[in-house]
Amino acid sequence: MRLLPRWSHRLLVASLLIVPFSLLAAEAQAAPATEAEMSLYTRIAAVNVCIARGASVEFDKAVGIAGETIAQVIQGVHGGLIKQVGTKPLTIEELRRGSVNSAVIGAVEICPKQVPPDVVKKVEDAIKKQGGATKPPAK
Repeated sequence: MRLLPRWSHRLLVASLLIVPFSLLAAEAQAAPATEAEMSLYTRIAAVNVCIARGASVEFDKAVGIAGETIAQVIQGVHGGLIKQVGTKPLTIEELRRGSVNSAVIGAVEICPKQVPPDVVKKVEDAIKKQGGATKPPAK
């Protein structure tokens, strides 16, 4: 007993073949991460570093995990695109490096006592070099 006419089977099969391609097109058209989104992601990464350090996780490991998380979010949600950086998607390695740096800078701002003193000094020096006259607030 046939429930569907023959032509509807072909239509169903054709639509199942088209779905993966439409998903790829949506991913390719992902919107770049905005400045506000990047600020949020940086803050999330920094808070994760602070929480991990408060739980006695080694600094490098805490920063690595926070950075990887943000890199994966930018890759998955935004296709590796960041509005402030340009129109070319960043590789996962580029995203990892940038996300780790952002997590470190954010942690220095949010919980400097949880960051090794030599790292705090490097971040403060880099901020001064770039013209940032303000020192991250001590907490």
